[in-house]
Amino acid sequence: MMSAVPAFIVAIPARYASTRLPGKPLAALAGEPLVLHVARRALAAGADAVVVATDDARIAQALAGSGVEVAMTRADHASGSDRLAEVATRLRWADAAIVVNLQGDEPLAPPSGIRAVAQALADDAAPMATLATPLTTSEELFDPNVVKLVRRGDGRALYFSRAPLPWPRDAFARSREVLPPATPFLRHIGIYAYRAGFLRQFAQLAPTPLERAESLEQLRALEHGHAIAVRLAPEPFPAGVDTPQDLARVERMLAQGAR
Repeated sequence: MMSAVPAFIVAIPARYASTRLPGKPLAALAGEPLVLHVARRALAAGADAVVVATDDARIAQALAGSGVEVAMTRADHASGSDRLAEVATRLRWADAAIVVNLQGDEPLAPPSGIRAVAQALADDAAPMATLATPLTTSEELFDPNVVKLVRRGDGRALYFSRAPLPWPRDAFARSREVLPPATPFLRHIGIYAYRAGFLRQFAQLAPTPLERAESLEQLRALEHGHAIAVRLAPEPFPAGVDTPQDLARVERMLAQGAR
């Protein structure tokens, strides 16, 4: 029987600069800044605290009166996890505190999924947890923009990759158009939970060869010998916002009553 959802913090990295959508956190979505929609998802999940980590005063101003805390950070962080590590140190979060890293471009992230990744960490001795969902089409499997993962029998991650993974040799020798039903294909969902102490430690780890090759930061944890717990998401995570086209898609979904 699943234990009660533990206390957790949601930290949202929100960088103003974006190659494909400049000023993305402040992009108007249903008349309000995108980052505000993300923060509301975190609040709806029941987080004990919601903190937006940003390097831009305009983002802080847009969140005034929203009920979330804003932590100003340095502008030179290479990744969102580095930005959150600075916040974890500055706010003196206890080493055992559960911190959920919710990307600042996920305005439709389901609150149940945010709770689920916090629960995954609480139920496992691993210092880090994430979510996955079944992958059902060959188009997704062979798309390098879709991150795949394989996991151990105990639910911990073995590997993450942009390549097709796993590779059912005999089935794919016959055809690659249809996925064989007995193979556990999983799509990674980019939401993470960490113990705050490990989040600070992770930011100090040296980048690794596989991380660089795949451009997947979570491989740094695996290459340094740290476990990542993986659980299935309780409901779908709609795609986030990277481009103006994505923004228009989410706008239509909200207009149609997306929750």
